[in-house]
Amino acid sequence: MPLQHLLGIDVPLIQAPMAGAQNHALAATISNAGGLGSLPCAMLDAAGLRAELTALTAKTAKPFNLNFFCHTPAPVDAQREAAWRSALQPYYAELAIDPTGIASGPGRQPFSAEMADLLDEFRPAVVSFHFGLPCAELLARVKACGAKVLSSATTVEEALWLEAHGVDAIIAQGLEAGGHRGHFLDMDLSRQCGTFALLPQMVDAVRLPVIAAGGIADAQGVRAAMALGAAGVQIGTAYLCCPEASTSAIHRAALHSPQARHTALTNLFSGRPARGIVNRLIREQGPFSPAAPGFPLAAAAIAPLRAKAESRGSGDFSPLWAGQNTSGCKHIGAAELTAELAKGFVAR
Repeated sequence: MPLQHLLGIDVPLIQAPMAGAQNHALAATISNAGGLGSLPCAMLDAAGLRAELTALTAKTAKPFNLNFFCHTPAPVDAQREAAWRSALQPYYAELAIDPTGIASGPGRQPFSAEMADLLDEFRPAVVSFHFGLPCAELLARVKACGAKVLSSATTVEEALWLEAHGVDAIIAQGLEAGGHRGHFLDMDLSRQCGTFALLPQMVDAVRLPVIAAGGIADAQGVRAAMALGAAGVQIGTAYLCCPEASTSAIHRAALHSPQARHTALTNLFSGRPARGIVNRLIREQGPFSPAAPGFPLAAAAIAPLRAKAESRGSGDFSPLWAGQNTSGCKHIGAAELTAELAKGFVAR
């Protein structure tokens, strides 16, 4: 079945969920333009998600995607937290921040029964997951509300696992993609490969529709992905500079600068590998630090540095998430950009 029929959309284009850079406004615009808008939910509590869903359903009657993480949060390790704050101490001193006043916290939450209650109420057309899938009981609840289930795979082995565990389509996340890596079976980054190497292998290995993600920024990239067997594409970075996105001015400026040509995977901002534009913190501390607490605990100690630097107009300590191809970032409406990208499907 074609992806657009499976998901109830006009063109097989999914907007990648981008926590911290969007809310319901971007998702609604893309859904209304014929694609599948996505709402990132991992940084929302139940009240926040309810508010976003209320706003989203007021703006669109079209299908949309709710994206959740399904990680197991790392246990709090006081010794590791102390080592992490010690590594950051020179920056605290520079910015006149008292680290003793920084509260530790989980930041991102995995999918839960409380969130499943909201799915029962709002009944989204699509629910997607990052870092595998939730437990069988929760996954059954998602399916019972009528949603199609997507999840990210970064290797053929992960795609086969997802197929065996009941997803409806698989997102092939190439190494070029911005934000957090979705790997869940194996943390060995040497097993990760680029989109156009991963995609045809995954298409050959599974019977489900495969959605290409990572490095696709224009209609030409869409055509290339479809030629390699993709059932559709997922695109995030290209939407970051649309007016409907909530991307900060600092992040937007970085995306339009030569700095955007250098991205790296880093664990500094959350404790788990994610791709962003290289800034001062990544250059001086990483990109990988063994001191950083496990996901998502590393974020708490970074938060005050980010806030203080951003108040001075600096992105030195900000997670400037972006894929390796920022050439598609334009200050145009998300509906217009969706139409431009959709030309890749028409041409094919």
